[in-house]
Amino acid sequence: MITETRLPVALRGYDRTQVDALLERITATLRHGRWGVTADDVRRTRFDIVLRGYDQRAVDELLQEAIRELQSTGPIGYRPRRPQVHPGWLIGWIQNAKFPSSGMRAGYDVRDVDAFLDRVVAGLRGYAAPMTARDIRECAFRTVRIGHGYDEGEVDRFLLQLAAALERH
Repeated sequence: MITETRLPVALRGYDRTQVDALLERITATLRHGRWGVTADDVRRTRFDIVLRGYDQRAVDELLQEAIRELQSTGPIGYRPRRPQVHPGWLIGWIQNAKFPSSGMRAGYDVRDVDAFLDRVVAGLRGYAAPMTARDIRECAFRTVRIGHGYDEGEVDRFLLQLAAALERH
């Protein structure tokens, strides 16, 4: 348990009274289920530096452990989630994507890729059925051997990032 940990004292370190008070609040939260302290509260906490205080690195490591415990035991409404992606930002990101040419190698047909991304944008704007992350991962494009094509690796990496962003949307 967090309060049972003996913290080393350093010549200059965190104020022991302030650290002990926070650790007591964290312990009460974890033991009794009262949500008086959240992981964000712990992250925002700053301590005074004093002579004969707790070793800063040891306290920081202990607080990182406390943050993990608070996140894993908090009620569903308090558990961290990935931040949502704003549709306007996502549309701009898609529209500004530039893919290098495949050169003399086979590449994805430019028209297919562009049309697919236009459908994704239309879905984000509400003009068409929204595309899901699964739709993005399962899409397939024709390849061109001669002519203008997009580099397949670059398009595939972009689509993986797009699928991850849509999961957060």
